[in-house]
Amino acid sequence: MSAPPAAPAADVPAEYPVEIAPPDLSPYRAGNTGIPYVTTFDSGRPGPHVMLSAVVHGNELCGAIALDWLFRERVRPTRGRLTLAFANVAAFSRFDPAAPSASRFVDEDFNRVWSPQVLEGPRDSVELTRARALRPVVDAVDLLLDIHSMQHPTPPLMMAGPLEKGRALARAVGAPQTVVADAGHAAGTRLRDYGPFGDPGDARNALLVECGQHWAQSSADVAREIAIRFLHAAEVIDPDVARAHLPADPPPPQRVIEVTEAITIQTDAFRFAQPFTGLEVLRQAGTLIGHDGDQPVVSPFDDCVLIMPSRRLTRGQTAVRLGRFVDDPAAAA
Repeated sequence: MSAPPAAPAADVPAEYPVEIAPPDLSPYRAGNTGIPYVTTFDSGRPGPHVMLSAVVHGNELCGAIALDWLFRERVRPTRGRLTLAFANVAAFSRFDPAAPSASRFVDEDFNRVWSPQVLEGPRDSVELTRARALRPVVDAVDLLLDIHSMQHPTPPLMMAGPLEKGRALARAVGAPQTVVADAGHAAGTRLRDYGPFGDPGDARNALLVECGQHWAQSSADVAREIAIRFLHAAEVIDPDVARAHLPADPPPPQRVIEVTEAITIQTDAFRFAQPFTGLEVLRQAGTLIGHDGDQPVVSPFDDCVLIMPSRRLTRGQTAVRLGRFVDDPAAAA
């Protein structure tokens, strides 16, 4: 069985400049795990198994740049294991700066297939074949950082999932400033929410970082910084290595947005009322966000925050997530 219909990435125009170039991944093809483009470094000492994943979406270059940099800088674990994984290389290899949105995926969104029902089901696609190959590695991981970027030049976001353990890990990393607590998408399960990562009784944990606009130089800079901060928080690299690669000044205090709902598109005619780019705060309940066909979509409460409004406005996909800023008692403790 083939993949279900997905939002056509090629239909999204590129309105932002391409400031960065995809790195050459050919040196990492063989890996050392038996899975192409997956490399594990073992310190030989007890500690967690930490994984950094990149190019879950083939048009998001910053994660590949960060992992390539970690390889070239020879950042290695001093305890536990470190796995560097280039996920959807089939899509990434199709990246063309003349049509930079077109390589998001080959058949379907790689970041919507991570439920047991889909992974163990009868249908197939380029992305599902790759996810099934990666699954044994993901099953062995204690801590995961999945590196992404966004359609618009929104400040970086740490997507921590709906559980407190995700927020705690985001606090330990310390950056970026904005942490989003959300439950993902109706269209399918993210890698960040896979299996044990979404189980409140399991210590295994994951974060997804959105580093900025897909092709901005700043997104690559953020990806490198967050990768180092994550490894430092996991205590798997030498603290001196972390300090050498991090800004001298501490990051600003974090703030948390709790997502209350994701607006899933119901028709083939969704349109926004304004050119939203993300993190806009709609002060009054009832403010028009857009229309889904003839149905108005409005803010359900005062001070409603818009999170990652999409330009892929296809039925069944997420148009935008709605949330509110909340106090984080654990951060203040």
